[in-house]
Amino acid sequence: MLTLTRSVGESIRIGEDIEVYVVEVRGGTVRLGFKAPREVTIHREEVYKQIAEARSLAAEVAADAVGALAAFAPASEASPSNK
Repeated sequence: MLTLTRSVGESIRIGEDIEVYVVEVRGGTVRLGFKAPREVTIHREEVYKQIAEARSLAAEVAADAVGALAAFAPASEASPSNK
């Protein structure tokens, strides 16, 4: 992990497109500002974890649904028929 020290009004660059500003420091809280392209998503860690969990659950439900639907699909014609 990289640890940097910045004061209010100073910033940090991540790559060419992302800039992180120290907006305010009050007690044990730091307020940060971010400038990034719209296609870059920025979330607090707890929100990111909730999103990842929701995606994982959705993938499980989708896999279960596909499995359930497969039971109703007509038999595959890949096997040779007996004549």
